[in-house]
Amino acid sequence: MPSTKPQGNDRMAAKISTKDRIVEAGRKLFNAKGYGETSLSQIAAEVGISQGNLTYHFPAKRELALRIQQDAKNSAVARKRTDHTGSVAEDYIDHLLSGMDLTWQYRFLFRDRAQFIADQMDVDPNAALIADFEELHTLIRRIDKEGLLIEDPSRNLRELTRSLWIVSRYWMNYLSEIEGLEEIIWRDQERGVKQHFAVLAPNLTEKASDAFKAALGQANSTRHKALGG
Repeated sequence: MPSTKPQGNDRMAAKISTKDRIVEAGRKLFNAKGYGETSLSQIAAEVGISQGNLTYHFPAKRELALRIQQDAKNSAVARKRTDHTGSVAEDYIDHLLSGMDLTWQYRFLFRDRAQFIADQMDVDPNAALIADFEELHTLIRRIDKEGLLIEDPSRNLRELTRSLWIVSRYWMNYLSEIEGLEEIIWRDQERGVKQHFAVLAPNLTEKASDAFKAALGQANSTRHKALGG
């Protein structure tokens, strides 16, 4: 008789719990279609289970969205716990790309959050965003301390941080609201990285600018290898 044991990719899929498969399918559909336009039946169909099986794990769509939100917070916390022992350019690029990765992977949270978080009174929905801003400000101060900024007595480091953070945080809003893009791909996010550096670069010394370009090139090379490109 032929073996009934899972083989290859089937064996790997068998290790992923139904609940985790629901979470992943929900994240992808919420990102692609929007929270309000995605139904539990659509998520169940994506997973290949009945809607009753799905609601056993998540009785309401809002509960699924909040679970995905918690996963995003956990990912952000895990990244912040990672030791940053590289140069300031390497650490800055890591912060920038990691933040844009997280925004991309969980983009519906930023776009549709008001639709499912309104009555979550005991939680500060902006805490993670504030922490991200302060981490960026710490990196900007580090850049200044290492003498990598062009001397400018009128420069306000917090204002510079604010401008940089706003570009990255609201880039996807710009793409959809100003450029009218209905589908945003990662290449559009890479344009956002360039826009970020359009604000930062005029403040950097020539030596610092070269270091940041090298760090970005290395990060992109590592990313492409990881994606098999």
